[in-house]
Amino acid sequence: MSRPPFPPFDEITAAQKVQAAEDAWNTRDPGKVALAYTEDSVWRNRDRYVVGREEIVAFLTGKWERELDYALRKELWGFRGNRIAVRFQYESHDASGQWFRSYGNELWEFTDDGLMRRREASINDVPIAESDRRIFGPRPEAERGRSIPVF
Repeated sequence: MSRPPFPPFDEITAAQKVQAAEDAWNTRDPGKVALAYTEDSVWRNRDRYVVGREEIVAFLTGKWERELDYALRKELWGFRGNRIAVRFQYESHDASGQWFRSYGNELWEFTDDGLMRRREASINDVPIAESDRRIFGPRPEAERGRSIPVF
């Protein structure tokens, strides 16, 4: 199994990899998302450690059961060889209707066949009013490649 584009990344292929990840995560389909990772992929997500595709699927299933109407934007921050750094924001609400904007940074490491073998994510959540939302579903084609606001 492989997942192009392949390392070593350049600015174009790194941006393609980031957009592909954003698109996949916005499906909220844990099985589909997990296919971008190696069978033994290692994650640090906030204060949790996840190892392997089965745990990735379980983790994402629980995440999207709690984080309702999840919508994500990712932005390429840097790249070198087989590594990519990303900043991101997503919005979701909990079961009570409280909306949040979550800000974060990720460090990614890929195998030669383009699968992610390591993901480290640091994330902070900020409660927002529904009227302050700015991320509504997957990114429209016209917005691809645009920077996301800091706040």
